[in-house]
This record gives sequence, structure tokens and C-alpha cells, in this order.
Amino acid sequence: MEKKPLVYFLCTGNSCRSQIADGFLKALGGDEFEVKSAGLEAHGLNPRAVATMKEAGIDISGHTSDVIDPEILNRADYVITLCGHADEHCPVISNKNVVKWHWGFEDPAKATGTEEEITATFREVRDSIKNRIKEFVCQRGDSSEGAEELWRKRKCSSYKGIGL
Repeated sequence: MEKKPLVYFLCTGNSCRSQIADGFLKALGGDEFEVKSAGLEAHGLNPRAVATMKEAGIDISGHTSDVIDPEILNRADYVITLCGHADEHCPVISNKNVVKWHWGFEDPAKATGTEEEITATFREVRDSIKNRIKEFVCQRGDSSEGAEELWRKRKCSSYKGIGL
């Protein structure tokens, strides 16, 4: 059995953005990936992130807010930071084959305004993360199955890279 690529999403507190990315990759990537998320600190799972993902049909209520595990970090195939603070303070990765990307998203936990405005911010960030996850899943064309067929199966709109 072939090893699934490990994708490790990192954020400051592992409460919103990394949890949303984790949930979407598990849902959209099927069984193709091992997915983990963590933070520089563990701030607890944000209830608004849970509610916003529930609206999208994904239950992340059973997720835990975890700090970065050096063992997972160093065996990851992809390390993806979702905020500038995590990108700047990510521990050194000893895995020379890791692909490290930074996908910066606004922190919805810092949104201010009315409840409707805060909810709208969470939805915008959620939808932006979902789109990036869809691009990530779709760009992973596998020559053994035929990239075009794989893209069709995944219902990808076009055959292109994710443009990082």
C-alpha cells in the first residue's frame, strides 16, 4: 500500500483557519491524504469556526486544538502555514523533501462588528480556504492514473497548478 502524503496545516492557535483547512482537505481529498493541523499555541477550537463549517456540511466539532508536534512536522510531505505569524515562527523542519507553502488568510477570530458582520467574515475566510483546498486537491495530477482523467473524476474546472 502506497504511503499517503501527510499534509500539516499550521496557524497561530489551531482554532480557526487550520481547523477549517483540515476539515476541507479531509472532506475534499477523500482518502488521498493524511491530514493534521496544529498551532504555535493551542487556543481551543473556535465555536464560530465549528458553526461555519457545519453550514458547509462538515463537522469539525470533534477536532482538538493542538500545538505543533516536531515528529509530525518532520515527517510531513506538505507543511502549509495559514497565517503570517505561523509562517514567520514555524520551527525548523529537518525533512529536506518537505514542500512548505504559505497561504495567508485573514484571522476571522479577530473580526469585529455585529454578529452578522463577524459571521460574514468567517464565511468569507471559510470559502477562501475551501477554494484553495480544491485547487490543491485538483493540482495533484497523478501520472499513473492519467492526469486528465483524475481531474475529471475530481470535478476540477481546469487543468492548472495552484499558482503559489
